[in-house]
Amino acid sequence: MAAAQGFDDAVFLDRRGRLSEATIWNLAFWDGTAVVWPEADVLGGITMGILRRQLHRIGIPQRTRPVTPADLPALAGAVVMNSWTPGVAVTRIGSTPLPEAPSFLDILHRAYQAETPTVPGNPTPAAALRRWCAAPYHR
Repeated sequence: MAAAQGFDDAVFLDRRGRLSEATIWNLAFWDGTAVVWPEADVLGGITMGILRRQLHRIGIPQRTRPVTPADLPALAGAVVMNSWTPGVAVTRIGSTPLPEAPSFLDILHRAYQAETPTVPGNPTPAAALRRWCAAPYHR
């Protein structure tokens, strides 16, 4: 449905009209000085957890607050993230354009790369995302 309307994907609004996440992505916003995490029911992803931890470690301010479509024009950028990437710019939500915010993307990518992998067999989430395999499951 979203693709038929010219969008790459869909974002979810909860019953209170707050943006929460996208179909396979977590959302984050940039207010120009801090990362804004949407306050809503979300499935916290591994990449989101890595970024929260590393952003805290490097001193980047973070806030969690409700974000509604009406709040979007005041924001300086938005991204989606998942195990494929620590940030892809969101340039529009609905009819509201959003700035690409390359400095925001740079901060997120640097924070993600700061996650230190541990020894094989006991990887941190960042190390686990650098390789993927599936074990056959027999019923």
